[in-house]
Amino acid sequence: MTKLTIKSGKGHLVLKKSRSLVGLKSKKSKDLGKSAFVKEKRYKNLAGFQIVKLDRRRTESLDNKLDEIRKKRDIDQGTHVYYVEGSKRPLVPTGEIYIIFQEGTSEEEQQLALDEYKLDLVERRDKNNVVAAVSSKSPNPLKVAYAMQQTSLVKHAEPDLDTYVDSYEDFIEPDDTLLEHQWHLQNAGFVVDSNWPLKKGADAKVIDAWKRLGNMGSKNIVIAVIDNGFDLSHPDLKNKIYKPYDLWTQSSNIEQNDPRFTHGTPCATVALAASNGSGIVGAAPNAKFMPISGTSYSLRATEEMFQKCIDQGADVISCSWGTTDPSFNLSPMKEQAISKAVREGRKGKGSIVCYAVGNDDLDFVSFYAAHPDVIAVAATTSKDVHATYSNRGREVTICAPSNGDWPITAGRASWDEGVSWESGEFRYWRDGKSRGDRYKHFGGTSSACPLVAGICALILSVNPELTAKEVKEILMKTADKIGSPSEYINGHSVKYGAGRVNADKAVAEALRRLDGGGGTHVEVGEEVKKGRGLFRFSVVKQETKGWGVQIGAFAEYGNVLIQVEKLQDEFNVPVLVNINELNGRTVYKVVVGAFSSKSSARDLHKTMQKAGVNGFLRNLKDLE
Repeated sequence: MTKLTIKSGKGHLVLKKSRSLVGLKSKKSKDLGKSAFVKEKRYKNLAGFQIVKLDRRRTESLDNKLDEIRKKRDIDQGTHVYYVEGSKRPLVPTGEIYIIFQEGTSEEEQQLALDEYKLDLVERRDKNNVVAAVSSKSPNPLKVAYAMQQTSLVKHAEPDLDTYVDSYEDFIEPDDTLLEHQWHLQNAGFVVDSNWPLKKGADAKVIDAWKRLGNMGSKNIVIAVIDNGFDLSHPDLKNKIYKPYDLWTQSSNIEQNDPRFTHGTPCATVALAASNGSGIVGAAPNAKFMPISGTSYSLRATEEMFQKCIDQGADVISCSWGTTDPSFNLSPMKEQAISKAVREGRKGKGSIVCYAVGNDDLDFVSFYAAHPDVIAVAATTSKDVHATYSNRGREVTICAPSNGDWPITAGRASWDEGVSWESGEFRYWRDGKSRGDRYKHFGGTSSACPLVAGICALILSVNPELTAKEVKEILMKTADKIGSPSEYINGHSVKYGAGRVNADKAVAEALRRLDGGGGTHVEVGEEVKKGRGLFRFSVVKQETKGWGVQIGAFAEYGNVLIQVEKLQDEFNVPVLVNINELNGRTVYKVVVGAFSSKSSARDLHKTMQKAGVNGFLRNLKDLE
């Protein structure tokens, strides 16, 4: 069963199995986190189950592995974990089913229905309303509920499902079907459906950054992708389009269906493909997508494309195009058009402009990428080495994972006719093995550039006050030095720039630079980060009643100190810190305000949203 539609409440839920998580109940409440068959423990208790990722071979199905674990002496029960289509909250069936029989059915008839599915009667609430539970001989409770919903005796059958309510602080990895193929986000050292070996850890640390954030970035950040060939019907793009513009038609109508132009679709998906339960995920899945269609060498067009980005509020601008032809060097006016975006975008803080250095295997980069204000992105491979096609030069800012060994998986325009891979035999996939009709293998600095653009969006998600210059500094400061140390002179390599981008370190640095505004940023040293040093506190015990706005949960104490000071100054309300433990580590949950009414907290939430601070309403009772 991959999908199942069941009645729930007043509507229906379309459920699908998790591809990696299961729920296990142990005998005598044994902690399963250190069991040999558990790769990772995710949740301590959900419907009495411990939610874990099993340690299994790549070729071993989750169903077979779960059946094997169920037979172990210490295991009482095992279940699959489910998700509602389009949601990231895990659901676990408790085993109970709430059943309303049709008027006029006798208790004998009702018992026959229960017996058919080997159900035990738990509670009779009235003559037609009962609660039953599956037994060891029953089918899956979801299947039982679904089957009972189809019978004439039953008016309503709803399986009891448990999930975390407002569990925003616990990041849940996206369940998109091709995520395991996206080694550039997290490299496990192999391709899931191939024998091709990769280098474990040779990635951009994007999933680590999401875990640090507790989410996948802000919905308020806008990434403009300037390119051609945007398929606006692509499932990973269609629901996030924001202020599109076509330079060729001088309108919001983006030209499509021309087989000569397909490049924009994969570039955009690498940066910001939505997390929607299928396909791939971009580096910043929550970001808005501003397609600017119509690349051009024209001075007028260059000014227009960047001015549109300024006027329409682009936070990050990704450009996977340029030229290394000396005949078409940049004029001072074109340089000024780009500089204007970096200087005047984002209401004066500057739009972050990323340019691909080019794929010509030259010792100088594209003239656009050589602009001193942009982030010039080179490419590395899944083996964590320089991609030989990637241009080199002193202007290279940073490098990011792309092809050269094993390709990137990206979105494909519906009219894309494909290109040959090596032998020319395959159109979309290097090995000829399809991973989906709307996707393909992709690469080049064209892929590395939007990956960095997406990471810039994550940086701005946690610290939107950063200037374009500061974002560039953060990327360079937090990059991982790969390759030979001898290739770096004063911290810079002509191949790698400052090193391979590290999204997790970059996000951590952006958090450390948070302060009360004004353009100055606090550098937090290791001692402060660990909570060491002298600080002045005014500690008051807070009753666990009322409402506030939770902005997140932090593992580093230094981030808590900075957040508390910033939030108190900006919103002039008390800031609460709940100290707790999650998965064996101390977690600090920061809540703004303590109101007796939910409506007062909601008013503060709206004020915070207008100020660009993300959060959610929190019942303080839940923090007991």
